[in-house]
This record gives sequence, C-alpha cells and structure tokens, in this order.
Amino acid sequence: MRYTGPKDRISRREGVDIFGKKVSRLNVPPGVHGPKGLGKQSEFGKQLREKQKAKRIYGVSEKQFSAYVEASQKNKNLTQVLERRLDNVVYRLGFAPTRPSARQLVSHCHILVNGRMLNIPSYTVLEGDTVSLDAKSQNIAEVKNKLDSNYELPSWLERKAVVGRVKRLPAREDVQEPFSEQEIIEFYSR
Repeated sequence: MRYTGPKDRISRREGVDIFGKKVSRLNVPPGVHGPKGLGKQSEFGKQLREKQKAKRIYGVSEKQFSAYVEASQKNKNLTQVLERRLDNVVYRLGFAPTRPSARQLVSHCHILVNGRMLNIPSYTVLEGDTVSLDAKSQNIAEVKNKLDSNYELPSWLERKAVVGRVKRLPAREDVQEPFSEQEIIEFYSR
C-alpha cells in the first residue's frame, strides 16, 4: 500500500526532501526524541535506510521494489529500472512538479504513451517511446505552471511542448538521486 501519511516526517527520517515540499528541518529526525539525533547505525541499519529512501523517493511498495531489485540483477542497474517507470518519466519530462502528482496524472488518464492512453504508473517505458499530455490535461493549472517554467531535462529525454520522447535508456551517470545503489543490492543479497 502506498504511503499517504505526513510527508515532512518521511523526508526528515531520510534526511532528503523526498516529496519536493521544501522541508525546513531536514537535519532533525522526526518524533519526540528527534533533536537528540540518532545513535550509531549498524551496517544493516545503513542498508535499510538506503533501501527505504529509494523506495520512498520513487513511491513504490515493498513488493514492487523487491521485484525491481530482482529485475536489476540482470543488467546491474537498479536506477535505470526505477527511472523508466511511467510516473517518473512524466515527472522528469516536467509535466508535473512532484512524483506523486505525476503518478496522479497517469492514474487519472491524462498521459498518452505512443498515442495510447495509459493509467498504469508502474508501466516501463522503452527507448523511442513518446509520452504526451492529452488535450484536457493541458488546461490544469499546475501542469500549465510547470510547462511554462524553465525546466532542465535529463540528457536521456527530449521534449517539444507537450510531447516528450525517450531518446535512450538512462545511464547511472544521468541520475543524481541521493541513495546508494550498492547498499541496496547488499541489503537484498544477505
């Protein structure tokens, strides 16, 4: 089940602004004992935190995430598997301000992939796929504001107006997410 609770709490737990809300106290852990900080973490604790951070950044369930890790064992690139999710591609193309709002755009049938309407956020886009907004979603205020803003696209995507295309699959260097892929792989290999 997807997390729908307090967003600041999760961002503060991970020490990273996960939901794009500009959290003011990222260096203070959540809870009553937050200002005292955390004790020394074990190796398992560090690996678990990295896994939880990645899982929460991309907004996937534990079952989905473990399946992504298993799928990434073949090509040795977990980041590529996560970045190719449709909701993430919509976010990276600049159609939505945050990943949760991109997920909502996909779920509410506002996104077309290769001319076909898709409402599955976990759909894996392929090289050469075109992702576009449908006509009714171009009038949504949040989408208009994001399209009007100056947004720098990742090098593996290209966009013209409301149509984006996956030029190539993302490489590890293209993605600057604040988690350690190696720690996650080690967590699942115990």
